[in-house]
Amino acid sequence: MNNPYALIIQPKENRYKNTKKVSDKNLILNTSISDHRYVSKEAIVKALPGAFKTPLRESDEVLVHHNIFRRFYDVRGNEKNSGNYFKEDMYFCYLDQVYMYKRNDNWIAMPGYCFVNPIQSEDKWENKEEPLKGIVVYTDGTDFVKEGELIGFTPYSEFEFIVGDKRLYRIKLNDISIKYEHKGTEKLYNTSWL
Repeated sequence: MNNPYALIIQPKENRYKNTKKVSDKNLILNTSISDHRYVSKEAIVKALPGAFKTPLRESDEVLVHHNIFRRFYDVRGNEKNSGNYFKEDMYFCYLDQVYMYKRNDNWIAMPGYCFVNPIQSEDKWENKEEPLKGIVVYTDGTDFVKEGELIGFTPYSEFEFIVGDKRLYRIKLNDISIKYEHKGTEKLYNTSWL
């Protein structure tokens, strides 16, 4: 059951994460299959590609692109699986669609990526996120950027993930525009709905 060029993955829980437990009830956040924000990005690796080596192992937990599990409507209005669908809740996933994996309870970014926690704006009159700035939380292990560094990144390069109870941005290392001197007084910005 191997594909020479793609991983075979399975959603960690469900294809969509569109409910939230409130007290003893489940609150439905979204009923549309079209909204990418509610597609699950968490998966388990079931099989590795045969043509090349990867840092991944079978049964690793991974964070992937949202379009892998997403369903859509074709031009005739018929509901369809994504092109990554394989069979019975299994999907093909190419290495460039994997952004981070979990090993020994530690998250590790795939080569070429880091994950950044946004910081709170320094404007004392507003409680909002500082645009295009954040503190590195997870790296790919290279020396280019280290955990805890304050960086700036290019517009529209951030891709939002929920990792545990944190809202983080996946940033390509090529999209880091500046490394700031970290004062240590920056406050992390995390929205209340988490």
